[in-house]
Amino acid sequence: MKLIGKQQPGVDTAASTAPVPAQRGLGGAAARPGYGPESLEPVPVPQLGGRYPAPSAVPAVPEPAGPASAAAPSEAACETGAADGDGFESELAARESAALEGRYRAAADGGDLGAASRLGALLLRRGDLDDAEPYLRRAAAAGVRAAANNLGVLLHQRGHRSEAGQWWRQAAVAGSAPAAHALGLHLRDHGDEESAEYWLHFAAEQGHALGAYALGDLMEHRRDVRAERWFRLAADAGHREAAYRLARMREAVGDKDSAETWYRTAAVRSHARAALRLGVLVEERGGREEAARWYRQSAQNGEPRAACALGFLLRDSGDLPAAAQWWQEAAEAGDGNAANALGALHAGRGEDRDAERWYRAALEAGDHNGAFNLGLLCASTGREAQAEQWYRRAAYAGHREACNALAVVLLQRGDEAGAEPWFSKAAEAGSVDGAFNLGILHAGRGEQQQAQEWYARAAAEGHGEAALQLAVAKEQRGDQGAALERYRQAAEAGSAEGAFRLAALLDRRQDAPEQAEHWYAVAADAGHGRAQVRMGVRAAERGALEIAESWYRRAAETGSRSAAFNLGLLLARQEREPEAMLWYTRAADAGHGRAALRLALLALRRGEPVQAENWCRRAADYGPPEVAERAGRLLDAMHPEMTA
Repeated sequence: MKLIGKQQPGVDTAASTAPVPAQRGLGGAAARPGYGPESLEPVPVPQLGGRYPAPSAVPAVPEPAGPASAAAPSEAACETGAADGDGFESELAARESAALEGRYRAAADGGDLGAASRLGALLLRRGDLDDAEPYLRRAAAAGVRAAANNLGVLLHQRGHRSEAGQWWRQAAVAGSAPAAHALGLHLRDHGDEESAEYWLHFAAEQGHALGAYALGDLMEHRRDVRAERWFRLAADAGHREAAYRLARMREAVGDKDSAETWYRTAAVRSHARAALRLGVLVEERGGREEAARWYRQSAQNGEPRAACALGFLLRDSGDLPAAAQWWQEAAEAGDGNAANALGALHAGRGEDRDAERWYRAALEAGDHNGAFNLGLLCASTGREAQAEQWYRRAAYAGHREACNALAVVLLQRGDEAGAEPWFSKAAEAGSVDGAFNLGILHAGRGEQQQAQEWYARAAAEGHGEAALQLAVAKEQRGDQGAALERYRQAAEAGSAEGAFRLAALLDRRQDAPEQAEHWYAVAADAGHGRAQVRMGVRAAERGALEIAESWYRRAAETGSRSAAFNLGLLLARQEREPEAMLWYTRAADAGHGRAALRLALLALRRGEPVQAENWCRRAADYGPPEVAERAGRLLDAMHPEMTA
């Protein structure tokens, strides 16, 4: 058994703040909205010219649609002015706006409250707060609800939040859904969630998308299952953040089909995070080309994690230069995962200086995989003391594979007491390597029960070598059924030794010859020397000498003395004696007794008694017992001739 330690750059999903498909930590909670769609600042978006009827108990002042439509040039004017270019159209629109403002101002100064409300709205939209305020105050005081709402917007922009809330309340009581929405947010921000819910509900029930979204946000914050209904209503009305939040809720309960639909709804409206999550879901079901399009859109809208994910897709398709460009864009925007990917790319090319620079950038971005990867880089270049320092830094930050790597370093230098708590920390954080190594630690002390418990824990997470240790223990106790199951688990997890032992056990049982052949082949293809020898033997028994020679040669060239001896026998039968001698010699030099005995016999045949005696003595030393006995008899037979 050997200790297992992570030996290549990667992402520790327990410690990383940003994994991607493998390495890609995506998503995150959206910022709580303010007064406006997806706004992070509590500044209302002006809701000008109310369009909602007042309750019958409150006298209503007619609320025109506002000046926007009247200020736009007609289609005919646009057509006749096309030859003169955009400058003419802009000038015409400015003139019409000025004329409209003049008419409103004249009417308002003449006592028209509706005109005062419209003029205040026009000036507010333009940012002329000083001029707008008196007109809005006059109209609002007279009960024009649009003016009351817009006066609240103006006062909020000036920082007079308390008075703004009073005017929004007046407009909301008069039936204004935009004012009810603004009032609800105002009350929420002042801690009165019960009243906030009432007014947001009032706005949402009238079809106000922002009100429905804010109500859903408030309910989700309180873990109220009714949040989904209001997000859905807002999303159906075109609110992209609501569609994104609804998608996140559906994904959280495992409804990926519905989640994908809502992510798509938000993504087509240029929602960057929705496009990112949509790309992830599409990639998970194999739609790599479509996923790349969504990642690209998200990245172009400023989402660095999407640029990182796109880089991984391009890498997997073989386009490393393009992948590196997207990773660099993401890394420069602060994505630690992308910086780690760039570091690994440079490390793979042997460009250690550039690799270290990007790993440090990842660490500076808050990704502790950077410290772990710096440890791996230092270890690969022989800087063991620095490697330990980086492992330790990542381990103290909670990086589970760094905990395991640090423990391996400590144990290899004999500090078992220092290693054990780090193995434990790694294992408890979910590191299967840490659990396996903890099993090795207990086994080395003879604490078999504790060792088996940790092996079982690692095996349950798919650790092949842990399953192998459990299988060996089961076979030693005579429980062949349980041993077969564990050997199969080890083999399917990629353990070549597990595949070989599974084949050998099936072979001994003689009840599944085809399965035994299959697992011998799996182990042999993975470079397992004894499995390669076994494949050679089986091929030779079938008369497939070329196949047998190929397997023997593969094993012999990697140091198998049994394979070298068998290859020598095969070549000798084909009358290729000189080449056979070379393989006998290689096997004998590696301590193979039968090969040494065969060389002794060949030396006698050639009339070289001194060399024959040397090989005989080596065969007697190498064994096994039956070979040593034959070598002794041969020496006795040679002795009279040697002394004559």
